[in-house]
Amino acid sequence: MTLEYNKGSLSACTSILVGKKASIGGSTMIGRNEDAKTSWPKHFVVHPYEEFEESQKYVSKENGFEMKLPKKRFKYTATPEWTDKEGLFEEDGFNEFGVAMSATESAYSNQRVLGVDPLVENGIGEEAMVTVVLPYVKTARQGVERLGQIIEKHGTSETNGVLFSDQNEVWYFENGSGHNWVAQRIPDDSYAVVANQLAIQDIDFNDPDNFLYKKDIQGFVNDYNLNPYPNSFNFRKIFGTHDMSDAIYSTPRVWWGQQEFSGKTDESPESQDLDFIKKADRLLSVDDVQNYLSSHFQGTKFDPLNKGENNHRYRPISLAKTQESHVLQIRPDLKPEIACVQWLSMGVSAQSVYVPFYMGIEDTPEEYQIGGLPYDSKSAYWTYKLAGVLLDGHYQQFGAMFEEKQKEINITLRKMLRDYDIQALAQEDEDLPRFLTAASYKMSKTALDAYKELTAKLITDSTDFSPLNFKTDMNL
Repeated sequence: MTLEYNKGSLSACTSILVGKKASIGGSTMIGRNEDAKTSWPKHFVVHPYEEFEESQKYVSKENGFEMKLPKKRFKYTATPEWTDKEGLFEEDGFNEFGVAMSATESAYSNQRVLGVDPLVENGIGEEAMVTVVLPYVKTARQGVERLGQIIEKHGTSETNGVLFSDQNEVWYFENGSGHNWVAQRIPDDSYAVVANQLAIQDIDFNDPDNFLYKKDIQGFVNDYNLNPYPNSFNFRKIFGTHDMSDAIYSTPRVWWGQQEFSGKTDESPESQDLDFIKKADRLLSVDDVQNYLSSHFQGTKFDPLNKGENNHRYRPISLAKTQESHVLQIRPDLKPEIACVQWLSMGVSAQSVYVPFYMGIEDTPEEYQIGGLPYDSKSAYWTYKLAGVLLDGHYQQFGAMFEEKQKEINITLRKMLRDYDIQALAQEDEDLPRFLTAASYKMSKTALDAYKELTAKLITDSTDFSPLNFKTDMNL
């Protein structure tokens, strides 16, 4: 099969970050929808810890970016593409120290800054970021610093946002040009939602606990007269874009999240001045995060499932081009192997379910390591994707039933996770990896089996909607 696909030109995601005091139970959470193409399968893998005799070299198949890597590579999980022809795109995962990373939130820089610090054609891009950063850091802050150092040395080929977290801190990283970057720690009592637009606002250069940045970024901005508001240093206003495409494509998704979590306001979905950091009107749960990533303006005239002239005015959060969605939850007071849960939704999040996988697993189920083009019935990606495709043509008839089945599966998975948590605490250290692997396998099998049953019902009941159907007299 001929592949014609450039992810860098298609990727467009939505992200959420939650501080530990903003969540129920004290978890840190980062999550993102990986959006690129309607049928482009993802896998889920575990890379074991390795020590090499010589330093390794990374060479990108996407754009030729290359760099040396340390001899020691920590264990980490990842969700790579089904083919590496255009690069790995490992996207999200945990490492053995309980550091979570999700890359990237694609964004745009304005022509003013790119004119003096252009993007670097063979610099680091989304394709390589998880692979060359996550296995080599021990804290979220170290992740920010390593990525920043790489961009300063090699440049970057794209404008991106990157999410990092550990048990104590949540960070959001953005580069605004070929070599300039900043990062902000999400306050413990706050959250942020981001949608394909540079988001970080005022930088406090006297607060190293909460802000990191390229050391000479102030000089760069001043030397080239890039700051339209010189009494402050607003990264979004200096480096970002502010046009109608942002107002239609990006800001409505931020508006929706803030309306859902912080209460209804009279702010416009198209406002270019929505805050980056927000406080919720309640403690947020993993359900809130997953529901946000699965949303599509439900209950409003902007919902694509409604009929009306505004139902496609704004780009929804969950859409057909979602390859996978993930929530990386790190729970307090537990060892990393148990504390870190990678909730993974294959395919369209609104039509799938988030399956929990412990970070301490030794391997992933076979169904998550296979599947390409064309459709493969044994693949986890295609199992969830098929159910959504069958639903698409008959939302009115099957939507309520489909959502009820999703709710039933979600309840089952949460009960299983709770029970396995209790059992995991009683395991000896040498037995824990095997136990967590078996537990994660069972949860994934439960969800996959339920979706296969759902698919069977959709196929069976859909036969009645054929255009060749005709009401007949059963007595004939």
